[in-house]
Amino acid sequence: MGLMDQLGQAVGGMMGGQGGQNPLLQALTSLMGQQSSIGGLAGLVQAFQKNGLGEIVNSWVSTGKNLPVTPNQIEQGLGSDVLKQLAGQAGLSSDTTKTQLAGLLPNLVDKLTPNGRIEAGGLDQLLKLVQGKMGT
Repeated sequence: MGLMDQLGQAVGGMMGGQGGQNPLLQALTSLMGQQSSIGGLAGLVQAFQKNGLGEIVNSWVSTGKNLPVTPNQIEQGLGSDVLKQLAGQAGLSSDTTKTQLAGLLPNLVDKLTPNGRIEAGGLDQLLKLVQGKMGT
């Protein structure tokens, strides 16, 4: 099974069986696109590092075990403005958004960095895959 197949299965699992209609995952892929205000996957990782959560986010990027993250740490890492933006795009409350992201982000970042480093090509392919599953 190829990497994109594995990522596709991971994305399907992260969507929670909602038929590919997870609005938070869709908002997150928009946020993580290279032209976004956060600066793509690298910008997301840097935001967590800058906000005191480097050990946690580095574990997601590395090939080792992913450290868990709490909903409050999600808000700390992303910042309240980005969290509100995601919540608004997904049509969710900020509390619901950060709780769902606490379960989603570690696995998503881990799958986007299979070799322990950020590679733009893999992110671009995954974004296309996610968008295709969402019918956009």
